[in-house]
Amino acid sequence: MSERGFLGNAGAIRITARSGLVLTVAAVLGMAMFLWPLFAAPSADAGAHVADAPFVFMLTLPVLVLIVLAELSGGGLDSKALAMLGVLSAINAGLRPLGAGTAGIETVFFLLVLAGRVFGPGFGFVLGSTSLFASALLTAGVGPWLPFQMLSSSLIGLGAGLLPRRPRGRSEIAMLALYGVLAAYFFGFVMNMYSWPFLAGTDLAGDTGGLGFVPGAPLGENLHRFFVYSLLTSTLGWDTGRALTNLAAILLVGPAILATLRRAVRRAAFGAPVTFDPEGPAISAPSAHRPPR
Repeated sequence: MSERGFLGNAGAIRITARSGLVLTVAAVLGMAMFLWPLFAAPSADAGAHVADAPFVFMLTLPVLVLIVLAELSGGGLDSKALAMLGVLSAINAGLRPLGAGTAGIETVFFLLVLAGRVFGPGFGFVLGSTSLFASALLTAGVGPWLPFQMLSSSLIGLGAGLLPRRPRGRSEIAMLALYGVLAAYFFGFVMNMYSWPFLAGTDLAGDTGGLGFVPGAPLGENLHRFFVYSLLTSTLGWDTGRALTNLAAILLVGPAILATLRRAVRRAAFGAPVTFDPEGPAISAPSAHRPPR
């Protein structure tokens, strides 16, 4: 397997054919766990299934995330990539309380987008999970929603790594800013879908006048209820605030952060063999051409 990896993007974590398959299956299953209300079939005990399904998913989703993280780590997470992952996860965890979600201001996503762009889709996926997990520990935000936040953030980091590689300069910043806006609304959409049956209630009688989830209703009707619910409770406020935060942060500090991260990639030389000098510190192969001390 070449250094560029299965998905064709050079990065800190190479994605092999096997890990790419695992990642694809995890993304599909993860989205199914978010979107399950839209496909729930009516039955005599629909109320029981509606109550049980989210808790089954809450137990299954962390296992799914851990399997993907383990597979990606086994596919090429060396010590340098692990160190970079720890640094960026800590920075992201520290950035999140600055916004604290007030008026939708979320400062955790713009760095995730920029890092996914520079380090590749595998690194972006892992960083999405570790950043949200670390920030949840820091802000006492651990709860049944955390695995869903981790997966949705991982998908955002993955998508940033899969963006076209050709754009550079202003066109690249514009592309990343647009992606940051779309990612903000995506995060709000899937998290709303996760919480919709709980917060809006479940209308087992099929009352079309409400905004609750109706098991077995036509897809269009449930989507209409959900979009109205999401628009009124999240999209116009929290999600738009998150989108504007991403837009402003990427436009203002994106170029400087991209340059810094790319300099770190060049210096780290991910994937290069590490040699050891018995009289000095370990150095990687590209660093062996440094001028003598």
